Amino acid sequence: MNPAEVDNRNLEIDPINQFGTMGPTDVAIDLKAYRLKVTGKVGRPLSLSYDQILKYPSLTEVVLLICPGFFSINGRWTGVHLKDLIRAAQIKKEAQYVNINGAHERSVRIPLKMIQQKRIFLAYLVNGVTLPQKHGFPLRLVYEDAYGYNWVKYVDEVVVS
Repeated sequence: MNPAEVDNRNLEIDPINQFGTMGPTDVAIDLKAYRLKVTGKVGRPLSLSYDQILKYPSLTEVVLLICPGFFSINGRWTGVHLKDLIRAAQIKKEAQYVNINGAHERSVRIPLKMIQQKRIFLAYLVNGVTLPQKHGFPLRLVYEDAYGYNWVKYVDEVVVS
């Protein structure tokens, strides 16, 4: 299934205990030391604690995650929108992309214009509970219409380029 071609509006929400996993699942993050960095082509680089991230306006969306050949899960994800973070960092006019970086050198590059048009955000809750460690705690990229390998887990950096 191509995520961009699946209408998930009538699908049931999958319980967390039925969620499959791919990639790293055992990254332990020390919240006291954790910082989400927003850098690159910005006028005001950010270094946000988990508690500071939780103070940003949140959004909740039902988005389908597809790992082709393995599983698909329909979850209710809650988090902070990337456009709010990069707006706070004062994005520069010449910026064209946003790179999302996480554990084990996992990253994805997203055209800036897509962030305005799609449900693309950093989730800290799934189905109303704190994102479990094996699913990317403290932050996981939710990326509508993209395959699961682009849903970066353990996000610690947003680089505007």
